Amino acid sequence: MDLTGARWRKSTKSGGNGGDCVEVADNLPGVVGVRDSKDPSGPALAFAPAAWRAFVAQVAERH
Repeated sequence: MDLTGARWRKSTKSGGNGGDCVEVADNLPGVVGVRDSKDPSGPALAFAPAAWRAFVAQVAERH
């Protein structure tokens, strides 16, 4: 999956102490990218928007 052009933003749920940082890019058509902000040139996951919404809903339900 080509995530060139992704605009990454840090999750509002990421810790403020420099750890547990997740960045999300949802500006690309048909894909949501997720990566570790401590390793921006490392691997990233790519989700279909519906799958990402389902994942976020499940996480929110448990917290």
